[in-house]
Amino acid sequence: MKEHVKNVLLIIIGAFIFAVGINYLAIPSKLSEGGVIGLTIAAYYYFGWSPGILNFIANALLIVVGYKVLDKRTMLYTILGIIFCSLWLYVTENTMRPVTQNTLLAAIFAGLLVGIGIGLVFLSGGTTGGSAIIARLVNKVFGISLGNAMLIFDIIVICLSAFIIGLENTMYTFIAVYIGARTVDFIVDGLNTKRAITIISQNSEILADKITKDMKRGCTVLHGHGAYTKERKEVLYVVIGKQELMRLKALVQEADPEAFLVIHEVHEVLGRGFSM
Repeated sequence: MKEHVKNVLLIIIGAFIFAVGINYLAIPSKLSEGGVIGLTIAAYYYFGWSPGILNFIANALLIVVGYKVLDKRTMLYTILGIIFCSLWLYVTENTMRPVTQNTLLAAIFAGLLVGIGIGLVFLSGGTTGGSAIIARLVNKVFGISLGNAMLIFDIIVICLSAFIIGLENTMYTFIAVYIGARTVDFIVDGLNTKRAITIISQNSEILADKITKDMKRGCTVLHGHGAYTKERKEVLYVVIGKQELMRLKALVQEADPEAFLVIHEVHEVLGRGFSM
C-alpha cells in the first residue's frame, strides 16, 4: 500500500510539473511538443480548444485501442497519469502571465519541466499515455523498437506543427523536446539508458517466469554454486530499459525479499528488443 501511495504521489507531482512546463512556458512562447500533447497544443493554437480536455479525450481513445499491449499495473498508472496530466493542464490553463518573453529560455526550461514531470511519472511505473501507447502498438504490429517508434511519431508531430507555429518556433521546439528527453533519461536512469541485473534467489524459477511473462523481457538462467557452501544455485541475468527498473525491483521483492540483487550500469546494448 505504501508503494502504491508513493507511486500515485509521483504521478500527481510529475503531472503538475509537466502541466506547468506546457502552460507557463511552451504555449505562451507558441512552442509545440512531440506526441499526442503536441497535437493538442496545435489544436489549441488553431481552434482554441482546451489542451487539457483534448489531451484526455485523445488518450482515452488510445487506451481503448491499446489496452492489450500494457500489463494491468502499467495500465492503471497510465490511466492515472493521463487523468492527472489532463486535469493539471486544464486547471493551470490561462492562470498566469508568461514567465519569460525569451523564446530560447522558454524552450530550455519547458524541456526541463516537461522532462522532470514525465520522468517522475515513469518512476511510478506508468506513462503519460500518448506516444508510449502508440509506440507499443507500432512495435507489436511492425516490430519497430519502442524508442525508435516514439522518436518517429514525435518528429512527425513536430514537423506538422511547423505549419501552425512557423519554422523558427519549430526549431526551438526541437530544442525543448531534446532537453526533455535527456531529462527523462537522467530522472529515470541517471546517465545510463540500460541496466543489466544479476539476481540470486531461492525462487529463481518463479522470478524468471514473472520477468518473461509480466515484463515481456528475456531472462538468462546461469548455473553456479556457492564457493563456501558448495550449494548449487541458479543465477538470473536480465537487461532492461528505462522505466522498467522499479517494476523489476517490485517483482523481486514480492517473490523473494531475501534475494541478492546486483544492478550493473550498461552503456550500450545491441540485440533483439533493444537498439540496433
